[in-house]
Amino acid sequence: MGQKVNPIGFRLGYNRGWDSKWYVKNEYADYLHEDLKIREFVKKRLQHAEVGKIEIIRYPERVTVNILTARPGLVIGKKGSDIEVLKKEIQKLTKKKLHLNIMELRNTSLNAQLVANHVAKQIEGRVAHKRAMKQAIQNTMKAGGKGVKIIVSGRLGGAEMARVEHYKEGRIPLHTIRAEIDYGSAESLTTFGKVGIKVWIFKGETFGQEKLNRNN
Repeated sequence: MGQKVNPIGFRLGYNRGWDSKWYVKNEYADYLHEDLKIREFVKKRLQHAEVGKIEIIRYPERVTVNILTARPGLVIGKKGSDIEVLKKEIQKLTKKKLHLNIMELRNTSLNAQLVANHVAKQIEGRVAHKRAMKQAIQNTMKAGGKGVKIIVSGRLGGAEMARVEHYKEGRIPLHTIRAEIDYGSAESLTTFGKVGIKVWIFKGETFGQEKLNRNN
């Protein structure tokens, strides 16, 4: 089970919270597609700001978007000029009043999405995939990770046939629900085609609602 299910979805409600927090009866599809558009736009618009997580919370008359980024100054801009432009652009994607929060992500080496993005950028920059993976693993373990696994798949090094390679260090207990595992994925666009990157980071064990309440 733990090998086949997204490790974040596998732990929802126990030690992980939802990235989208809202409930409706009849407009579910509309809200879902609106969330997807907001996430896609923010990721593309702030691709240089190292966005690790986007949280969307809906209320009856407003939408709150929390952006967790390693470079908040780049998003906010001088005297908050850039964030006002960003807010107006996101507002066009929703009919409700928008509230935007920018939060700082302190340790980028323990965020699986940012690690995956970093490996993808290195592969696009023609860095050897083995070197990029090993360097990312070393940085994560130095930052306090208990275990990390990285899988890359595609035409690695320009090979004619696609293959899958993975490197692992430490423990990755995918079947243990109390294990706090962060998961992220990214795609690298190379001249030989797309290369997929998946990252699992084990941060330790938590017990039930303690971690969930801290996240919320």
